[in-house]
Amino acid sequence: MGKRSDFARNPRDYYPTPYEAVEPLIRNLHWTTKTFVEPCAGDGRLIRHLERNGLTCVYACDIEPQGEGIDQQDVLFFGSSFPRSFPKYDAIITNPPWEREPLHEMIDRFRNDAPTWLLFDADWMFTGQAKPFLKFCQQIVSVGRVSWMENGTSGMDNCCWYNFVDHETETTFTA
Repeated sequence: MGKRSDFARNPRDYYPTPYEAVEPLIRNLHWTTKTFVEPCAGDGRLIRHLERNGLTCVYACDIEPQGEGIDQQDVLFFGSSFPRSFPKYDAIITNPPWEREPLHEMIDRFRNDAPTWLLFDADWMFTGQAKPFLKFCQQIVSVGRVSWMENGTSGMDNCCWYNFVDHETETTFTA
């Protein structure tokens, strides 16, 4: 999954989101965030974690859904925004693939639709490729290392929640 991992990556970076990765986000969601879209829903685990904490998922999809109630859809197919027929939502919240090309395309597209929270590796922010995107990053919430494997094996990379918005902004960091 990360640069120091000694195992093969799962196809499309499918790793169900553990609750310990969601706890820091819950503490940092703005009080106006009540509804969300989950565009890389996998088995719906992130949705269940967020809904247990009072949020409502109004739409969920994935290229290859792993659970019921999740539409099969490639979110990058939509173009610059989600269809107008979507229910109203306050945020986009997802654990996207960490592969840079689709990740960067998601940042560009999603941040123009709604405040967007993406969970991925912390080292990204220190790379040159992050520079064009960081000016739209309003908040970074540190998660640290979590176990992405069902067997409890700890991850080798620290991760963060990144909150992207549709305008240039100062970034705040939260531990």
